[in-house]
Amino acid sequence: MEYESFGAFSERDVPAWFDRTKFGIFIHWGAYSVPAWAEPVGALGAVPDDQWFAHNPYAEWYYNTIRIEGSPAADHHREVWGGRPYDEFLDLWQAELFDPDAWCALFAAAGAGHVVPTTKHHDGIALWDAPGTDGRNTVARGPRRDLVGDIVGAARRAGMRAGVYYSGGLDWHVRPFPPHTTSASVHGSRPTDREYGEYASRHCHDLIGRYRPDVLWNDIEWPDGAKDFEPGGLGELFADYYRAVPEGVVNDRWGDTHRDYYTSEYESGLGNERQGRWENCRGVGFSFGYNQVEDESVSLSGAGIARHLVDVVSRGGHLLLNVGPRADGTLPDIQVRALRGVADWRRAGGDVVATGDRSSVQVSGDDGAWVRAVTDADGRDWLFVDGDADRATVRANGRRFSVDLPADRPGPVRVDLGS
Repeated sequence: MEYESFGAFSERDVPAWFDRTKFGIFIHWGAYSVPAWAEPVGALGAVPDDQWFAHNPYAEWYYNTIRIEGSPAADHHREVWGGRPYDEFLDLWQAELFDPDAWCALFAAAGAGHVVPTTKHHDGIALWDAPGTDGRNTVARGPRRDLVGDIVGAARRAGMRAGVYYSGGLDWHVRPFPPHTTSASVHGSRPTDREYGEYASRHCHDLIGRYRPDVLWNDIEWPDGAKDFEPGGLGELFADYYRAVPEGVVNDRWGDTHRDYYTSEYESGLGNERQGRWENCRGVGFSFGYNQVEDESVSLSGAGIARHLVDVVSRGGHLLLNVGPRADGTLPDIQVRALRGVADWRRAGGDVVATGDRSSVQVSGDDGAWVRAVTDADGRDWLFVDGDADRATVRANGRRFSVDLPADRPGPVRVDLGS
């Protein structure tokens, strides 16, 4: 099928699997997992823009942050790594303990319905044998493996769908710019030329041809010079993707062109959560990439993830929760414990949420009790209740409920409104 404009893509029906799948796993893994360092200053959207970049809590932005003179990351890089070139981290990244099937078994047990690994982040290092990368990828160097193929295959073996993340908006290697120090500089100092757009398009076409991803998740933007329907243009890419993967979906970070759903990130872009289909993405801590500095004080527990998932789904959204593996291929203990906690909560009654949706039931809680309503895939309404006391009083459509909150509960307690 040919499309005459980007607007025509919106005429397609978003596949039913996406509307049913409210919980997915994001994976940020890269050469930045070797230094694995950032300041855990707070969540995106909660830290002032003039402080964010020099104190960036995103470990995957390490290459940018160490180039900001006077930043703590720059000092750390000199003191710990002797100021070595960033690309040396690619060779130090060995992934020697990587077990994608073990990862995906954990994700599936937690109730995830799809997995979205990074394939190329802003540092430009590809996690597969990407065309035109001249060996700057994980097949030729470092792990010497097609990490994208490994993860996609394991996800599907575990019964989940698999998507791919790609940074089309930034590539600090192919299109180097001075370090970003403000949000305005991210969008003002990004590649906009057609040549880079065609380079990114070749990568995405290759990802589609190799892996048939269920989600094509772009980041930041797309080069303005390639937002057309000519060969190598974004319109051609969308058309080819939907032909190859009729049940595929794309996110909203392609500029003002086309999207199947909107995104928010931590506490940023919350206005998008009122735009129809939407997804919130965030890490277990404040970083997407593995950050060795993060501890329990800045990380969600299993119960915290469960509560956030319930809140998102109760408002009609999806949650894409990120894990950041270590360079050796193991998942950090904090993240493993959290996901196992989500699995425990799922078995205790949280299973209806991962395929649920917002409910029309009006709810409130007394004395600070936390309560949300979710409709399951069969149209049945449930309350989820949490709080600091051992008992909570809540109301749903005028009915009053008293709910026990056991001290050892793995997350919000489920209440059947039909009982």
